[in-house]
Amino acid sequence: MRILITGGAGFIGSNVADALIVAGHDVAIVDDLSSGSAENVPSGARWYRVDIREAELDAVFAEERPELVCHHAAQVSVRRSVDTPEADAAVNVLGSLNVFEAARRHGARRLVFASTGGAIYGEQTAGAADETHPCRPRSPYAVAKLAVEHYLDYYCATFGLQAVVLRYANVYGPRQDPHGEAGVVAIFMQRLLAGLPVTIYGDGEQVRDFVYVDDVVSANLAALDVATPDGEIAIFNIGTGRATSVNAIWSVIKDIARPSVSASHEPARSGDVRRSVLDAARAARQLGWRPRVSVEAGLARTWAWFREHAVPKAAKAA
Repeated sequence: MRILITGGAGFIGSNVADALIVAGHDVAIVDDLSSGSAENVPSGARWYRVDIREAELDAVFAEERPELVCHHAAQVSVRRSVDTPEADAAVNVLGSLNVFEAARRHGARRLVFASTGGAIYGEQTAGAADETHPCRPRSPYAVAKLAVEHYLDYYCATFGLQAVVLRYANVYGPRQDPHGEAGVVAIFMQRLLAGLPVTIYGDGEQVRDFVYVDDVVSANLAALDVATPDGEIAIFNIGTGRATSVNAIWSVIKDIARPSVSASHEPARSGDVRRSVLDAARAARQLGWRPRVSVEAGLARTWAWFREHAVPKAAKAA
């Protein structure tokens, strides 16, 4: 299949691109490196350094004529969206519309959209949220992702596109950028490697659903040809259903890394929810997808990757 991945030089997108190439697909990548890295682009993919908001995107689609578009390009920081909501909307809403329009004009038959389950449902009172849980976004980032889901539903109903929405929980793993993508796991590990203490916002008992990137990749592969309802988007939560506090994450990382530094607490941040856990039973039924990697195993693999790719201290000093 001819597949175009937006954000294919980023954390999740590049891991998906690797897997698609291994599976034998013909892969092209669009990424402007605003948060991704050229080192992440697979050698077997064609890469266009293009901003998804720009008119040049149409020429990429005209050249590639993808059958399927895997849309991962995004402004991914909740904190940045709170500080500059208009910049977040410019990328996450207007950029997505530019992708959808190009896909429509050039004959793509299916779109896979990387959305957020970790933010879109807002505050949860108990249990794990399934796809019928009310969407109560509490950050501009989450508002934008929900808006794009509605736009995508419109494109399906109006133009006959097929679309799968994957609502990710809190994804972590190799290649995550602690500066650009703001994942707590990557931030903790980067600071430990630099010999710096970590900061936990609030009391640390806020819980998240931490899903390892390899499991997210397998969900993307399953979404390539799953049956979708006529004229509607198919929405799937991609998470473990396991509630893990930030304090618990820190405890596991301490056991793995044996750091000489400690953690300190600062006030909770605006836009952060107290509880976010996803019920992925629909993905199990319809995609045949289940998470395979435990938090403990995933954190160990991630720490090994961060250690292998750490910048030597001498280079940092320079």
